[in-house]
Amino acid sequence: MDNKSKYQLGLYEKAMPKNLSWHEKLRIAKEAGFDYLEMSIDETDEKLERLEWDQTLRAALKQAMQDTGFMINSICLSAHRKYPLGSHEEQIRQRSLEIMEKTIDLACDLGIRLIQLAGYDVYYEDGDELTKKYFIENLSKAVMMAAKKGINLGFETMETPFMDTVEKAMQYVTKIDNAYLGVYPDIGNLTNASILYGHDVNEDLAKGKGYLFAAHLKETIPGRYREIPFGSGHTKYIANIDKLKALGVRMFVGEFWDIGNASWKQDLKDANDFLRARLDQVFVKDGD
Repeated sequence: MDNKSKYQLGLYEKAMPKNLSWHEKLRIAKEAGFDYLEMSIDETDEKLERLEWDQTLRAALKQAMQDTGFMINSICLSAHRKYPLGSHEEQIRQRSLEIMEKTIDLACDLGIRLIQLAGYDVYYEDGDELTKKYFIENLSKAVMMAAKKGINLGFETMETPFMDTVEKAMQYVTKIDNAYLGVYPDIGNLTNASILYGHDVNEDLAKGKGYLFAAHLKETIPGRYREIPFGSGHTKYIANIDKLKALGVRMFVGEFWDIGNASWKQDLKDANDFLRARLDQVFVKDGD
């Protein structure tokens, strides 16, 4: 058995230019060496419109996956930044639940089993005990929606104090206490949090034992959380992947962004090579 069959390395959709067709995105991600694609549903109208696709458009995307032999295995749902579950405004909270339900339905129709949730009670508002209360109430509703369709929801560890560690995410996982809610950590974000709080990333990851669905592999530097080239920051890939492996994680996604470089196709291949080398180094250990 080769190392590649022991784990999957996905590509974040936003690593490619947004004007590509689905066929192009799937084909190019495959050619770059990745195993699957992670779809983005962010707060932009362009991405939210995907939730309104009719069955013809959904079938077309499924056909594109069949044509290319390359699947979309997860969704990164960051639209809750603008429409958070814990908003003070009832209309926004209702929109957050509508987005949640439609994302679950889309995942179900496309054969996707994992949705990454943004760990925010609110983002553009000031959080307080009321936003936390609303967040818990609506999170409970969201998990019931997911359970009904057999879709897993995993919290991303974010860049804000509300949920920037696995330990904090687990407070809500434990409170909801449902098999369909877990944690989908971002080791780059966790690395920055470890500097803020003076703890070890692997010790924090261990607090999610039994509840970790997948992991984002991302580069960061102190105080910056995105658009840092792989290998130029402080994320400890080997050590963190080794711990994630021990905790049972087998799905990983390279999270980075297209920033308009003419060399973006080569950038995809370079990112795959960088991450694959570190994953292989971990997964070849002890012959397992």
